[in-house]
Amino acid sequence: MARLHSKRGAMSEINVVPYVDVMLVLLVIFMVTAPLVTPGIIDLPSVGKAGQPKLVPLEVVIKEDKSLSVRERDATGRIVSDRPVERADFPKIFKDPTVPVLVAGDKNVRYEAVLQVMDDLRAQGVERVGLQVKPLQAISK
Repeated sequence: MARLHSKRGAMSEINVVPYVDVMLVLLVIFMVTAPLVTPGIIDLPSVGKAGQPKLVPLEVVIKEDKSLSVRERDATGRIVSDRPVERADFPKIFKDPTVPVLVAGDKNVRYEAVLQVMDDLRAQGVERVGLQVKPLQAISK
């Protein structure tokens, strides 16, 4: 008698149905147990609010004739002092490198003069140097 040989060879595909069944069972288990888990409530100690003191920036004003002045304001923004200075006075004025400094130049002053003052401030060790400008609304009025 002749043997019947199957023309079908070894199966080269992975059967994914058992994997999908296991994943669905795990999904159902997690969906059922998730609402039952109570979140851990921790009683943290309270600390008083110790706000950082606001550093009011100094303003270096470059006038049209290229003279310099240093303007100081209080916490409300009111001008406290406005005194003329020379670049040689920068080491005495800017002792604390953490105090921010704003450079304000007259609109007719060359940008090169503003950059030179900013470079001088950086050379003195001032860490935070910025430019002070007028908002567009103030210019258009």
